[in-house]
Amino acid sequence: MNPSRHRLELRLSSGQHPIHVTAGGLDGLSSVLAPWAGIPSALITDQNVDPLHGDAAAAAMDAAGVPHGRLVLPAGEGTKSFEQLHEVLEWLLAAGVPRDGLVVALGGGVIGDLAALAASLLRRGVDCVQVPTSLIGQVDSAIGGKTAINSVHGKNLVGTFHQPRAVFAATTLLATLPDEELRAGMGEVVKYTLLDGGDLLERIRGAIPGILSRDPEVLADVVERCAVIKARIVEQDEREGGVRRLLNLGHTVGHAVERALGYGAMRHGEAVAVGLVAACELSSHRGLADGSLADEVRDLLDPLGLPTRATGLRRSAVRAALIQDKKASAHQLRWVLLRGVGQPEVVTGPVDEVDGILELLAENGVLTWSSP
Repeated sequence: MNPSRHRLELRLSSGQHPIHVTAGGLDGLSSVLAPWAGIPSALITDQNVDPLHGDAAAAAMDAAGVPHGRLVLPAGEGTKSFEQLHEVLEWLLAAGVPRDGLVVALGGGVIGDLAALAASLLRRGVDCVQVPTSLIGQVDSAIGGKTAINSVHGKNLVGTFHQPRAVFAATTLLATLPDEELRAGMGEVVKYTLLDGGDLLERIRGAIPGILSRDPEVLADVVERCAVIKARIVEQDEREGGVRRLLNLGHTVGHAVERALGYGAMRHGEAVAVGLVAACELSSHRGLADGSLADEVRDLLDPLGLPTRATGLRRSAVRAALIQDKKASAHQLRWVLLRGVGQPEVVTGPVDEVDGILELLAENGVLTWSSP
């Protein structure tokens, strides 16, 4: 039986940006790349992904008639840096990628963010096609045009909006993910479940065995459902001036935990899982949601092997990260909270509430301090 394949359309003022979701492999990628036939282009990936999928992606570019070089970067969150961005840009210039060329980003969220940021800057913007190889990339980071690198001041603080010309999400590629990476990707899936409501919560609960066993058809259904939700939100608010802020559910505390622990100590999706519990506890504290919401989320995260608390944190480091968060203004912090499943709401509060919020999260066991 042929694997399922679906094409979604992200419709923006700049045009239509297709999102291809397939339970197969990269054999269909060449047709997506055909518009760049004969134009010098680039394939950017990392040292973990290249031995697994680099040759298949290169073969798809060859089949499409797209001449290209291949740049293989170190794997890990540390690659989202100014130093690596400089290296990528100099390599693209030396490779002669022209204004009408293409950058193919083959990898997880790190490569997707970095390669797309480089594409947005090269010659004031060249095209990018995202080929995400992680679950977190397929359901979230490859879609919507956000690009970024990290700073010592926080995660994703330096970036642009640069929509990929296409996204090609092949769920058979997820078979090569380490278990912990697949589970971490489910942190973003649970986020979409809480944002959307409807039957998605029960569908995810019922799909957990198929997800963890890497069933490509089950995973394709999960990826497609999340992609539909994100596309619908991005179409309303491409540059995060309003409703797109809802996609930051779980990320305010999640990003603070990542920074406080040191990037790479906790996977992004794991930190988001902790952030989702934190958002539910804060929602209950503010009287928006029933107190059982946090327990319901914990019950969904536990069988996925995702953390519901973060330990060994310096309180001062978490506090500093929250205040520096890119969603904060000079005197206000912005939180995405829930009135219930499928009922998100953006709430602002003064910066001087941070200490009380940290105390609340510690009392409820979401954050545990190793030092002040």
